[in-house]
Amino acid sequence: MTLSPKLLRAILLSAAAVLLAVAAAQLREKKQLVDLTARQIEDQIAALDPGTRAAVITRLTADAARVARGRNTS
Repeated sequence: MTLSPKLLRAILLSAAAVLLAVAAAQLREKKQLVDLTARQIEDQIAALDPGTRAAVITRLTADAARVARGRNTS
């Protein structure tokens, strides 16, 4: 039993569509997790007193600059 080229193409396209839908769903879940985590971090920083908040922001900025320069020494 051989499959016609049109049927084979339809099967392959359907499989590709399913895989793309699954990948899109996984990406959507990961984005939601990242958004939630960022919101939680922002809320925690906002809850700090101004002096501590300034120190945390300074440290985060310095760490990000070091990583951007390629000298990650964590």
